[in-house]
Amino acid sequence: MTTENKGKGTSRRSFLTGAAAMGAGAVTATVAKGAGPDPLIAEKQAWAMATGDGVDATPYGLPIRFESDVVRRNVEWLTADTISSINFTPIHALDGTITPQGCAFERHHSGAIELAKEDYRLMINGLVDTPLVFSYADLERFPRVTRTYFCECAANTGMEWAGAQLNGAQFTHGMIHNMEYTGVTLRTLLEEAGLGAAGDLADKWVYVEGADASSNGRSIPMEKALDDVLVAFKANGEALRKEHGYPVRLVVPGWEGNMWVKWLRRIEVTAQAIESREETSKYTDTLANGVSRKWTWVMDAKSVITSPSPQAPITHGHGPLVITGLAWSGRGAITGVDISLDGGKNWQKARLAADGQDKALTRFYLDINWQGEDMLLQSRAHDSTGYVQPSKAQLREVRGLNSIYHNNCIQTWHVYPTGEAENVEVS
Repeated sequence: MTTENKGKGTSRRSFLTGAAAMGAGAVTATVAKGAGPDPLIAEKQAWAMATGDGVDATPYGLPIRFESDVVRRNVEWLTADTISSINFTPIHALDGTITPQGCAFERHHSGAIELAKEDYRLMINGLVDTPLVFSYADLERFPRVTRTYFCECAANTGMEWAGAQLNGAQFTHGMIHNMEYTGVTLRTLLEEAGLGAAGDLADKWVYVEGADASSNGRSIPMEKALDDVLVAFKANGEALRKEHGYPVRLVVPGWEGNMWVKWLRRIEVTAQAIESREETSKYTDTLANGVSRKWTWVMDAKSVITSPSPQAPITHGHGPLVITGLAWSGRGAITGVDISLDGGKNWQKARLAADGQDKALTRFYLDINWQGEDMLLQSRAHDSTGYVQPSKAQLREVRGLNSIYHNNCIQTWHVYPTGEAENVEVS
């Protein structure tokens, strides 16, 4: 319980005691169901009467079959073909902040390719003192760093600009994952090649491209390249997955996922931005007057309640309810999250699971006593720059309705007395 709420709320113990006294607590529901003993407690079960699997049954561990529904999903009508498409992280079914690689969203422009470590090469050329080519083994010999960052597609929540569209947190906000990356800083590799030939670095850029058919070339200002960008070859302690750019990808903390080039093959130091397809006709923000903003790389502070939500309804009945969700900011760390139960009329401070990390997901919780009332659930993030997540109305006032990208509006779920939830519009 936060300091702000001390004296206003109750302890968890009295909370549960009170719920039991009312006969409506989820914790006491099982006891109240029947007069006889619960057979799952009183009787010996099959799983306790025989030996289980040996340690070599699954050499690479897999989720138990009871969790088979926790998977990435795509939206069939969103793109013409899955080769150039996206699927979504099941954020409604996860907790904590680290996204398992097997659940982390994918975005491909020409499909996920197979590239062996032995065949991997990374070129650094352009305005450098010595053009270099690195093998995978070469990269492993440089000093490493390990850091945790979120990766969010610029189009995350993009379908919601014109109103409530997709009924589930996985589909409205699931183009995001948060992983622990290990690799070499881009600064280290650029300095290895030497930047003397580039002269004044203040106006210089790097152009990065991948080894896949699309190449997905993107320009990055030199200031960012020398700051916190990583050339990563591990995620969550193991090799990158094929769909996440195995064996090597770029990590551009806090900036839109399209810049996190996968299967990284070339880094060119240039005197200007290349102005590729992915930074001109795509990944620019069209305003109401038809003019498009460019270079809107940073993902601003954002949050979403993951449970309860349309894919995670309340099923346990009245009484203690844990409201939880995720918050993040590409400009720094999350410092606080507010939650509203009534569509933004009143707000209360959520409890952060841990202090916010720079450019990483933060988990938040709010414990309430739910007695079947309608709720219009919203969350509102604050970051270390003082920025506060805006409403849809505030965004539309500035951006209009022509945008696809960078929608960081406050999301609303209508929770009904049945416990079911629906995506609704509350500007």
